[in-house]
This record gives sequence, C-alpha cells and structure tokens, in this order.
Amino acid sequence: MPAPTFLSHIQSRVRVEHVFFAILIVAVILRFAFLDLKLFHHDEAIHAWFSYQLLTQGTYIYDPVYHGPFLYYVTAGMFALFGDSDLVGRILPCIFGTALIPLVYCLYRMEYLSGKTAVIAGIFVAIAPEMIYFSRFLRNDVFVVFFSLLIVVAFLAWIQKGKWYYLFAAGIAAALGMCSKENMPIILVMFGLFFLYLVWSRKITFPKHWLRDMILAAAVFFGIIFLFYSSFGAHPEVILTAGPSAIEHWLNMHNQQRIGGPPFYYLILFVLYELPVLILAVAGVILYLRRPCGKNPATEEEILPDISDAELFESAGETESGPDPPAPVPAKKRFSLSELFRRPERPVVLNRQEEFIRFAIYWTIMACLTYAYIGEKVPWLSPHQLVPMIFVAAYALSFAGKYTKPLMVVACAFLLVVTFHVVFTPADIAEPIVQVQNSEDLVELMAAIDASEKVAISSDQGWPFTWYYRGDGWDKISYYGRKISEDSVLAGDFDIIMTHDGDSYESLPGYEKKTIRLSYWLDGAATENDPGLLWYYVTRDGKIGSINTDVFTRVS
Repeated sequence: MPAPTFLSHIQSRVRVEHVFFAILIVAVILRFAFLDLKLFHHDEAIHAWFSYQLLTQGTYIYDPVYHGPFLYYVTAGMFALFGDSDLVGRILPCIFGTALIPLVYCLYRMEYLSGKTAVIAGIFVAIAPEMIYFSRFLRNDVFVVFFSLLIVVAFLAWIQKGKWYYLFAAGIAAALGMCSKENMPIILVMFGLFFLYLVWSRKITFPKHWLRDMILAAAVFFGIIFLFYSSFGAHPEVILTAGPSAIEHWLNMHNQQRIGGPPFYYLILFVLYELPVLILAVAGVILYLRRPCGKNPATEEEILPDISDAELFESAGETESGPDPPAPVPAKKRFSLSELFRRPERPVVLNRQEEFIRFAIYWTIMACLTYAYIGEKVPWLSPHQLVPMIFVAAYALSFAGKYTKPLMVVACAFLLVVTFHVVFTPADIAEPIVQVQNSEDLVELMAAIDASEKVAISSDQGWPFTWYYRGDGWDKISYYGRKISEDSVLAGDFDIIMTHDGDSYESLPGYEKKTIRLSYWLDGAATENDPGLLWYYVTRDGKIGSINTDVFTRVS
C-alpha cells in the first residue's frame, strides 16, 4: 500500500541527528517562549539586584548566603549588553538548560548511549517540567547541572580520545561549577569516587600524556576559582575565607533546617511533576540488576562498534560457517564478599553503554540520598537528581520493544500537561515548585505605582520593589522599613501607601484600602477547605498561603 511505503521511506531516511535537532527546537521553544510571563521569584529579584549593583557600581564580594559569583558576573554582562530586565536576566539560564541536549547527543556520538536511549533521554530533558521551570529561573542550579554533565562528557572524551583539551574543558566546567554554588564540591566527590572505582576495576586507561593534561586542568581550575572569588583581584583575601565561611554557613542551615522537609521531600516533587521518569528509573535499576551479564537492549554492534566481524561472530556464539553448539550453562556460584571486591585481571573489556548506565544509577542514588539527608529542602535542588535519573529511565524504556512508542506518548503527554500548568499559567498556582513566589497581584499594583508620583512602603516588605524600581525609579518611593504612625504617613501626601496586613492601619482618611498577596506558596496548613490529596493531584486546586500587603490608594 502507498501510505506504509511512504512512511517506511521517511523513517529510513531519519537519523538520530535529525531527531535531536527536532528535540533541540522543542527545548528552545519551551524555555524561551513567554520568558517574562511571570514576575521574578523572590530569589530571582535578589540575584538580579546584586547583578545590577555589580554592573552599575562595580561592587561585589562573595557571600555564601547568596551562592557563588558566576551568576552575578554573567548576568551583569547580559544586562550590559541587552539592558536590565526580567527577560534578559533569564536568558542565560535558558541557554544553559537548552545546552544539556547537545551534551546528551555527545554521549550518543561517543557510544555511551544507544540511539534509542539517547533520543528518549533527550526528549525527557527537553520536556521535563522541573528542567523547563528551572531553566527559566535566575538561580545557580541550572548552571551547576550543565557543568556537571559537561564534566562527565569532557572526561569521557579525554579517556576515549586522549586530547588534552578535553580534560582542560572538564577543568573549566568544574571550576565554573565551583564558582556557581556550594553543592558543586559534593558533586565532584561523587564523580571522584566513581572515578576511583573505574581505576580500581581497570575499566579506564589513562592517555599517554595524562600527567601533563591533569596539571593543565588543575591550573585552569584553580585559576578560574581565584579570579571569580577574589572579584577579579579586588578582594584576594576572600580566597582564604570563602571555603570556611561556606562550610560554616551551610552546616548551620543544615542543622537549623530553615526551610525544612522530610527526607522524602524530593520524592513528592518527582511524583507530582516527573512521575513517568520516576517509575521508569525504578524499573531501570531493577532491569539493570537483573540483566544477564554483558547484555543490553542495544545491538552488540552498537555496544562494541570497534570490534572486527570475526570477533563479533565469536562474541555472539557463531562462526562464519554457522552457529556453534550452545555452551553449557555454568553452575551458579555462591556469593562471596571477597569476590565482589576482587580486582579484575587485565585486560578488561569496557562495555561503554553498560558502564555509563551503571554510572547513571550510581549518580542517581548518591544524589537522591545526599539531598534527602541535607536539612534544607528546596525545589530547585531537584534537577541535580533528575538529570541522572532521566538516563536510567531512558535505559528502562529502551527495553520496551513494541511498547516503546505508546509508553513514550503517555509519558510525554503527562510531562507536557504538567509543564504547561506550572510554567505557562499566568496566575498564582498551588504548587510546591514555586517555593515562595511573588504574586501576580503585584502586576496591577506596579501599574498603579508607575502612574503615581509618590509612594510609601510603611513596612519592612521592600522586595521585589527594590528590583522593579531600581535606579531613578526608586526616587518616587519612600521606604521606611517599618510601620510609621498614621499622622506621619498622612503628612507625606502619598498617592499609594503599602503596609503589612498583619501590622496595618484600620483605615486612612481619603484612601481606599485593598489587601493583595505580596508572595505566596502551597500551604497544607492554610485555613481553606482541604480538597484531599487525590483531588489535588488531578486538579492542582490546593490551599495557598501568602504574605499580604494592604494597599491604600488615594481616592480622586
């Protein structure tokens, strides 16, 4: 029939590269579309403000409360080039979040992922709600996620090809990750432990000039760290204090649990936003542990593309003249702890795809256990666990055979529906992913402020107005940092007066009073009726807690 013939012809001409290009286009659209649809998150406004201060006043000194210097320098650079705005502030996170797709493709090109597994992983990275949400978010985490995967790709390329510039690139990525956020040392320790395993198990062989390459990588690593943490030489003393101050601060945050949660906090987020990936990742771990040794859903040619035809026949149990008789089934060996840790003899044949999935499983488990233990629980730490989990999920789905396409359709439908809800809903949403988000009620308020000449903030609630009325815009605002007396605020002859609804004025003569949300969050303890977990999961109609502000507007 003509239709199947035509479809078969199209499918035969589609290559992995074509599919990845399409995935990249989807990723770009989902990350860059309507980029300033929502107001800055509370933390985004702070990060943008410090970047603006760096640009306009040239002042910056590292403070672990606000994480590493990389974000501030690159964001200040973007403001210098394109102007300071919400949209411009989010461009670089979008670029780094999108750039994860080419890194997945590189793993395929180096044969650490089969074509099918790489495509599935690329699709999940492109449309996973948390990946998209935090790729449109001016925080450090998307940078760290990108640099983490870049370290893996560059290091594998160095081992495989032996070119010094690959390890040099890994050193740059590690340094920029260290300059981004204080969880990067944890990631480097995770990677280092697996590296030691690879060395012990004789599964990697160093390139000929490995010592030279490592010295170069170490030099660029420490050089970049010195430049950023010393504020490019303006504060060299910070180099000696940055590490101890970061450790002290985050140990205090861990013990204090300022933003606490149960160890299974991130599991809840994965159930809410990444359920298909979570289920498939669990299946991937089980399938990997139960696999016949050396087997993989990909073909042997994909796994070991460099072996000769004769070796391929031999490894498959055949010869060119015909199949060999089946080998006898070896007797089961009793478990031995010493055998488990015995160092193998040379030579060791590396199955790249199998070993990479082993690493992805290790990375997933270590990341999930680490962030489950850390006392501070915030949604933007999810992508650090999600990226390796995606590789394990893609591995599991590559076993599905004829069910792969229908399962992908179901998974993608779930992920896209959740994505469009949490990313593109231009209103306050009852979702834990928002943490403490500035309310969309402020859009109308700031339009009124823009049309006013004199505005008073008679409370300590300066954010996000400090960002949105930076520079000359702040001239019209009188910020008191506390509630002042009624007589004093009336004497100011303000067009708009704002104060905390919990410490406000009953009324002000000549003004109309309205209470709006300043910032909000999902709050199970709020006073509204509880819709129930199942109802909430399906409808996302949940209870919202908020910090409110009373707005007094002069009556014409």
